Amino acid sequence: MLRVGKGVVLTGMAVTAVLVYGGTAQAEPTPPAPVVTEVLTPRATFTDDASMQVRLKVDGHGTNVIKTTDMSHIVTNKVTVQPGGQIPWHTHHGPVFVTVVEGELTYLSSEGCTSHRYGAGSAFVDPGHGHVHMAFDSGTTPTVFVATFFEVPEGTAPVGIPAQPPASCKAPTS
Repeated sequence: MLRVGKGVVLTGMAVTAVLVYGGTAQAEPTPPAPVVTEVLTPRATFTDDASMQVRLKVDGHGTNVIKTTDMSHIVTNKVTVQPGGQIPWHTHHGPVFVTVVEGELTYLSSEGCTSHRYGAGSAFVDPGHGHVHMAFDSGTTPTVFVATFFEVPEGTAPVGIPAQPPASCKAPTS
């Protein structure tokens, strides 16, 4: 005759109760994507005749004058970058105004391989027009920023035009 202790019987009853009453094994949650883009305005145009000129002086560089004769074709995106997440080397058709809402974004320019960190509440201008750069979350929390892209041609993506990384400038590895 087989003798079973009270502890084994109670454990067996508990396992049976979990299985019978809908207990399921929980898989680990899927980690968030390194970079997620949400389109806030897919396409907007000025109804008035508007142009823009921005003077951009970045430390260690001369003044760059960015001229936009047709400000129409505006797209606005909200971008979330996880810690260590990277936006690969790219460029844009026209200028991009970026406002960092949360976290810390490091912008790495191909010109002189210079970088600049932007924290929550700061803003910067990407000159576009072929300027090659990349960006990454250099903090320990997700970075959220809003980007307004100007001069985005109909039927094209505003987020970026892939570009080759400059040979002398290496992005950090995660």
